[in-house]
Amino acid sequence: MARPQRIVLVRHGESEGNADDTVYEREPDHALRLTPTGLRQARETGEELRKTFGDERVSVYISPYRRTHETFRAFDLDPDRVRVREEPRLREQDWGNWQDRDDVRLQKAYRDAYGHFFYRFAQGESGADVYDRVGAFLESLHRSFEEPDSPENVLLVTHGLTMRLFCMRWFHWSVAEFESLSNPGNGETRTLLLGENGRYTIDRPFQRWRTPEPYGRTG
Repeated sequence: MARPQRIVLVRHGESEGNADDTVYEREPDHALRLTPTGLRQARETGEELRKTFGDERVSVYISPYRRTHETFRAFDLDPDRVRVREEPRLREQDWGNWQDRDDVRLQKAYRDAYGHFFYRFAQGESGADVYDRVGAFLESLHRSFEEPDSPENVLLVTHGLTMRLFCMRWFHWSVAEFESLSNPGNGETRTLLLGENGRYTIDRPFQRWRTPEPYGRTG
């Protein structure tokens, strides 16, 4: 099994929904575009990724949303060195029906009180649901490492919550640990680096907004 030297996770650049949440009343989440700021963020991230990857090959998995596809195009990676696959399991958490703005704000308040991992939006998903599909994707990803032409790098272009849940699943973080962490900013990356001991480490932590409060011992 030829495991990649690095697995890079990227949150999409700023979207129309990040800049103005009233847009959800008019447009479906998956169709939202990058703002000019988001496009600039993606291009700056692309400059760093091109330096990181150099002449090495990259296996790319992209959430099927418009803003993630636009983010990836802005990276301007060498098409001869990348293998690109759209991966629905890396999509954003399904928030349900966003047409009623007041209801959405109420549900967000419920989620903040109940917990981001367990609270399920009406007609949508909980963080636990996203965790399950990210886990299913990880099984597929590990099988891809067995391919004889498996690239040295993996790049996931996805969403903030999905990035946190991917790392939670990979590193076996507890729910309390997940709940204590903030999403990365738009265009930010987190990289899992393969060490000489065969284990991966993350290049920089997620920002912690509170101390974890576990119900019991883990690890």
